[in-house]
Amino acid sequence: MARVTLQTIADKVGVSRMTVSNAFSRPDQLSATLRTTILAAADELGYAGPDPAARALARGSTGAVGIVLTDSAVTAFTDEVASRFFGAIASELAPTGLALTLVPAVELEGRVPARDVAMDAALVYHCDPDSPALSWLQKRGLPTVLVDQFPVDGIASVNVADRDGARAAAQHLVDLGHRHVGLVTFTVHEPHGITESTPLGTEGYGARERMIGWLDALNAAEVSTTAFRTRDSVVDGGDDALVALLRADPLITAVLCFSDVMAANVLFAAQDRGIVVPDQLSVVGFDDTPFASRVRPALTTVRQDVPEKGRLAAAAVIALLERGSTDEVLPAERTVLPTELIVRDSTAGPRSDPQQLIVFSRAAGVDGR
Repeated sequence: MARVTLQTIADKVGVSRMTVSNAFSRPDQLSATLRTTILAAADELGYAGPDPAARALARGSTGAVGIVLTDSAVTAFTDEVASRFFGAIASELAPTGLALTLVPAVELEGRVPARDVAMDAALVYHCDPDSPALSWLQKRGLPTVLVDQFPVDGIASVNVADRDGARAAAQHLVDLGHRHVGLVTFTVHEPHGITESTPLGTEGYGARERMIGWLDALNAAEVSTTAFRTRDSVVDGGDDALVALLRADPLITAVLCFSDVMAANVLFAAQDRGIVVPDQLSVVGFDDTPFASRVRPALTTVRQDVPEKGRLAAAAVIALLERGSTDEVLPAERTVLPTELIVRDSTAGPRSDPQQLIVFSRAAGVDGR
């Protein structure tokens, strides 16, 4: 069967090849009736439309916005915060015709996606701050927006008030009377597991800001803290974190977590070991994902507006593409969304007798013996 081309359709309809091309790529140039006739002829001949690669080459653009992230693409579909964020971006981009492309920040078999993947602009999201991805994007001159990243001069950014939200969560525990608090956070480079102190390394912007916020309130109240760092923010590591924390400090009566996912995993691990939340252990999350209010007891957490963050990130990308320039970013293009402490049922005051906690932690099998 002969290959169908624009000229084939033009000959059938009796118009020029350019008119057929306009029916697909510049519909405003034709009357509705003529465009309908051309598209019907194309459908009859089994023609799907101009080759996307050829159209991109002719336009000098790909019609794609890359989302650069350190985690595997699986995170985009398994982490509720990430999926809501990506969904909001996709909805905002849809009217423009721009598509999303997931771009791993890591090198893959000698291929550097940030250098090699075709895209018109990039959103850098939850990316290792030491990754060379941002440098490659800058070398390519791509319009770039940073999300949940350390701000960089000259690059648009969208963040949330992580430090303020974390400080409010920690202060909530202080006000309830907790004197020994565990911290469960995400890390990229710090040692996995318990750390003797709570150093601020290169764990990423959000984790660093939340740790600073926690310590602002806890140190001011002279609360004892023990930190557990994990390299996986999605899979179930709650039992490892809980056991390690209680072995390091059996007097811990509350746990602050980097995310609702981590908090839920700690909560479930506590329940599996017979630890009653919040009577014997208070648990606090971060994000206020929909399931935070569905678990039992419902999670006390810090709310961030994830859909709005996605909408603003996409709007910033669209604005940069429309401006057609990567000149110095205006202050108005740097956005920090507020956070809000949401108190639910997973927090309460600590037990009155600290020695009972030691006895209880031993009974739960986490005394380290």
